[in-house]
Amino acid sequence: MTKDEFIKNLDQKLKLIRTEFNYSQDKMAEILGVSKKTLVQIEKGRSTLGWMGAVTLCTIFEKSEILTLMFGGQPKEVILAFAFNSTEQDYPKTLGGRVWWEEVEASFGYKLQKNLITQHYRILDSQDRRICSSFELDQMNKRLKELVEHEGI
Repeated sequence: MTKDEFIKNLDQKLKLIRTEFNYSQDKMAEILGVSKKTLVQIEKGRSTLGWMGAVTLCTIFEKSEILTLMFGGQPKEVILAFAFNSTEQDYPKTLGGRVWWEEVEASFGYKLQKNLITQHYRILDSQDRRICSSFELDQMNKRLKELVEHEGI
């Protein structure tokens, strides 16, 4: 998934998310900080949320079942993967990837996983805390190797 595909997916689901929370167009526009006219244009496919609007939508509606199913977990993780592309973050503990994740490799308690929906990668430690995430498999393999080498010392 690319950043543009991420935004496009959100553009296409905006109306569905709005109805999931039972908001009128006026209320949803107010929540997202856009005009009603802009919201209508996005819902009709004539305009786009853009990156900031997409981040806003995912942040405000993080409990949306539609977003969770769409991205195979919390959309915040996908946003962080795009924004930081493999830089280390102070991530909270995950559920360990039991749903929506495929284990690519495991060593010394670290797990490299791939999200089945968004196709981004993450490394978890032995406590299932996220070490880093990225859409670049080469970067993730390199980081996993560094972690394993450090453990092997």
